[in-house]
Amino acid sequence: MTKETTTADDQPSGAETPGLKKVIGPKLLLFFVIGDILGTSIYSLTGKVAGEVGGALWAPFLVAFVVAFLTAFSYLELVGKYPRAAGAALYVHRAFGVHFLTFMVAFTVMCSGLTSASSAAQAFSGDYLTAIFSGAPSWLVAIGFLVLLAAVNLRGVGESVKMNVVLTCIEVSGLAVVILAGAYAVFFGSSNPDTVADPGRLLEFNSSTSPFFAVTSATALAFFSMVGFEDSVNMAEETRNPTKTFPRALLTALSVTAGIYLVIALITSTLVPTGELAATDGPLLLVVQAAAPWFPPVLFSLIALFAVSNTALINMLMASRLLYGMANERIIPRQFGKVHPVRRTPWVSVLFTAIVAIILTSALDISALGGTTSLLLLIVFAVVNVAVLALRREKVEHQHFSAPTWIPVAGALTCAFFASPLTGRPLEEYAVAGVLMAVGVVFWLINYFATGRTGFNAESLSK
Repeated sequence: MTKETTTADDQPSGAETPGLKKVIGPKLLLFFVIGDILGTSIYSLTGKVAGEVGGALWAPFLVAFVVAFLTAFSYLELVGKYPRAAGAALYVHRAFGVHFLTFMVAFTVMCSGLTSASSAAQAFSGDYLTAIFSGAPSWLVAIGFLVLLAAVNLRGVGESVKMNVVLTCIEVSGLAVVILAGAYAVFFGSSNPDTVADPGRLLEFNSSTSPFFAVTSATALAFFSMVGFEDSVNMAEETRNPTKTFPRALLTALSVTAGIYLVIALITSTLVPTGELAATDGPLLLVVQAAAPWFPPVLFSLIALFAVSNTALINMLMASRLLYGMANERIIPRQFGKVHPVRRTPWVSVLFTAIVAIILTSALDISALGGTTSLLLLIVFAVVNVAVLALRREKVEHQHFSAPTWIPVAGALTCAFFASPLTGRPLEEYAVAGVLMAVGVVFWLINYFATGRTGFNAESLSK
């Protein structure tokens, strides 16, 4: 495999095409990462995590934060060495040069976007929507939601990081309501006479298993709350001085979001009984109703639906464009690369990803979808952590962030552990992931026997 010499802010040497415009500074990057992490998971899956661990809701979020932080250090080293918009596919390709492995990593990332969007569709059609429109058939709303996203995707969505700042502020406003109202209720009492704060629940673990397995099984799901930071590396070519900007922005964003999640976990478990949390896909609405019954539930539900919609749209856009990139590289049937003559959008890939998301939404519940997303990304993260170590042999001319060797080692081991059955992860999630990966293998084989072509340019997948 031919290696290219890179500089911190430039294209590979010898590149003939101009690079992307560098418009993202430290503040915009910080908001981008925070906005990418916050969303569906904290608004909808907190209750399911409580169902796994019990009242000690803070524990799996804390462990998930540690695992994510380890992997973030690995991503920082890689984005510093290769400030390109290709992410895990590029890193794995440079580290191992095995085209099938690179393809499967890219395909796995795409599938994680579909399962994430499907979980968002179920969250959209759940308790938050019921608070606004009672009696709406959830399965029909979820499918309609995905069809609407496909229509928006087909039309074409011009996104900008400045708009992401606005979207992030709206999402954070809902979480601020939970934190401020919840904290007041915990320390000074709630105006809801039925609410009794019980800090003792914070030390209660699921009685049906040991505390260790209660935490590990819940962490396998809670990790879904911390993903999204890895998407930021795709903004490297549009970030000013990425080797200096990324470390501070990414680590600060992870710390902020982890702090938000931990505070919300503490407040949620203190104010709402575990059984009620486990039975809902709108846990934060329960917290608001318990802490501040005067706050309009319709308004909070609208904020939650907005957060969920934003997460789903971003994931569907990513999945369809990644599939389109693979078709252009001729590693899946070229029909997936067809572009609409008027809208200039990859209409075959958009329709295909929408159909897969609809099937997943119809067949699985929200916790299985969230857990499968977590499983797929943990597998990718384990490979990326190993790639960091493999790429230590390759030197670049510019200075960049370097993680202590024990961090990618610990990151690879922890990601592999939480992706394994040792955590008590449901077998259903492995079955779903296996089916999705089998589809990827079929695509690879079709391409291989039809064209005999196995190689591709990993960097083009995100273009």
